Amino acid sequence: MPVQRINHAVLYVRDVERSVAFYQEALGFRVVNTFPGAAFLQAAGSSNDHDLGLFQMGPQAQPSPAGRSAVGLYHLAWEVDTLAELRRIATKLSEMGCLVGASDHSTTKALYAKDPDGIEFEVSWLVPADRLTRELLDDRARIRPLDIDGDMERFGAETQGGVGVSH
Repeated sequence: MPVQRINHAVLYVRDVERSVAFYQEALGFRVVNTFPGAAFLQAAGSSNDHDLGLFQMGPQAQPSPAGRSAVGLYHLAWEVDTLAELRRIATKLSEMGCLVGASDHSTTKALYAKDPDGIEFEVSWLVPADRLTRELLDDRARIRPLDIDGDMERFGAETQGGVGVSH
């Protein structure tokens, strides 16, 4: 049986309490379990045991050199169901000062942000399969600035996002 999807991510962080507070405020995650120096969080609406594990390294932990001088994780990506939810999260991330980018990848509409330790993550909405056109599919390699309002006009604010076609 092939792999179907990512079930959860685990991150090393400097301060687990700070990271828990961040992911709760930014993305609405809730704590499902903790033990000293660790926390397990679940996204709203998720049926996973947990979606994010956090393990504390302490304030002496160095930033990850991944992408600068070493290989490693670039970012995590979570999907939202609607463009209205993507806009709400964009506003929240912007208010928190952690939004670092917003891109239109044709079939995927994406926000990029960094957590308190500089770990990048993506929040995206995928165009549903019944709305995919040859033009959208052929244009996936081109990255444009995200226009959530324009996309809401085109696809509908409450249209349920698709599964499986990403950038």
